[in-house]
Amino acid sequence: MKFSTPHQDAFTELLQWRRDVRHFKTDPIAPDLLERIKASLDHAPSVGNSRPWRMVHVTSAAGRRAITRSFEESNQAACARYDNDTQTAYQALKLAGLKEAPVVLAVFTEPDPSEGRGLGRQTMPETLTYSTVMAIHTLWLCCRTHNVGLGWVSILDPDAVTAALQVPDHWALTAVLCLGYPAEEHDTPELHRAGWQEDTKAEWLER
Repeated sequence: MKFSTPHQDAFTELLQWRRDVRHFKTDPIAPDLLERIKASLDHAPSVGNSRPWRMVHVTSAAGRRAITRSFEESNQAACARYDNDTQTAYQALKLAGLKEAPVVLAVFTEPDPSEGRGLGRQTMPETLTYSTVMAIHTLWLCCRTHNVGLGWVSILDPDAVTAALQVPDHWALTAVLCLGYPAEEHDTPELHRAGWQEDTKAEWLER
């Protein structure tokens, strides 16, 4: 299939409006739409076709409470690392939508999947985690095309989340994702709007 200019323009716009969402409406995502979003992972690339991502849809109240508690404790510890002025700015940031988002997914990486039989990862085993990240990005873009927002929560204790969700100990937590309809739309990262950092462009080198 050859893609035309309208496809290319739409993709550029999709990338521009793909933002990390922390402010969610509590409106539910329709089950059929959620299944369609989940199915997008079947098209994600992975090293050696290993498909190392392991997805957990956190539907229990206990699971969500444990993740939220881990975030709050880790967030407090992270804040304490900054000086007083920066702490004030940090505390003003909303860094997770765990309480509002209707869907929470925990994403793990299987460190030695049988799929792919080790192809492509012998010298760089970290490509398994990279593959999981590619799957997350695939899911993220799919969400956005359906006007669903996604927020990546990384301020967590991986061991606490792993234990709370009762998944295999050898799975490595890669991300906790919040999915839901955004409370507001922006094409600029929230950290830029809040003055936490300035917008930057990728650096390119030639050798």
